[in-house]
Amino acid sequence: MARQRVRRLLPLLLAAPVACLAQGQGKLLLTGGVSSIDGAAGGGLTPWALTGSYATAGEIGATAFATRLPTRDYGLTGYGALIAWGERAELSIAKQDFSAGSTGAALGLPGLRLKQTLISAKVRLGGDAVLDADTWLPQVALGVEIKRMDGGGLNPTLSVLGAKRHGVDVYLSATKLFLGQSTLVNLTLRASRANQNGLLGFGGSASDRYSLLPEVSVAYLLNRHWAIGAEYRMKPDKLNPSVLGDALREDDWKDVFIVWAPNKHVSLTAAYVDLGRIVPGLQPRRQQGVYGSIQLAY
Repeated sequence: MARQRVRRLLPLLLAAPVACLAQGQGKLLLTGGVSSIDGAAGGGLTPWALTGSYATAGEIGATAFATRLPTRDYGLTGYGALIAWGERAELSIAKQDFSAGSTGAALGLPGLRLKQTLISAKVRLGGDAVLDADTWLPQVALGVEIKRMDGGGLNPTLSVLGAKRHGVDVYLSATKLFLGQSTLVNLTLRASRANQNGLLGFGGSASDRYSLLPEVSVAYLLNRHWAIGAEYRMKPDKLNPSVLGDALREDDWKDVFIVWAPNKHVSLTAAYVDLGRIVPGLQPRRQQGVYGSIQLAY
């Protein structure tokens, strides 16, 4: 009965000023999220329970993305693609290329680049973010990210520090859409031992165990095509302390973002990102920058 009421109310909500969502073929505009840096659908820093693209039941959709995040001393470039089976499941692949900048030179490795490949899968366990909008039931999904990094000339140092060059993250996401308030809230719990998301390997001499870490996203839809929001992602700290003391201490990540989706085929995301101190023993200042991403959807 609740779902039937939502189906009857959707046309009215979408026509109202507070709806801030557009309906066309498939899912509602912006309910596929954007591409996270790891390739899964969600926010820029963290995945959501929603699947990517605008495919609905019985349909297959796809997205492709490219991102760029320059900070004060580093630079991250990423790109990837995703395929989704309705609102049931998704499979994605992403590549990351991290320029260590002057930190690499300080380590005697000028031109150092850290590279990572990520293969991710997500399966919806229950709930429907739109059809359950008039209940407290969120959409829930289980995801896994398989990561393999290549540290180039830094690989011997990572081995000494006890960091492996491959790892797996597992996460559970719950996404709740409040249609009347034009607001989306997501909570993700991630089991991880990735250092700097895996770019500095997995685990280390300080700890090789998994940590359970929360990630939070809040998005507000300004109108049919624009959304703003913020994210906070807690990080493990598996290389602190090490033989280098606290020189590899890891900070949490956070951002504030804005998304523009002129239609269901293109979305542009810009964000102010704070990655904290990365390798503070050599670069003590916080790594902040403007993140840009483009996503193409089919």
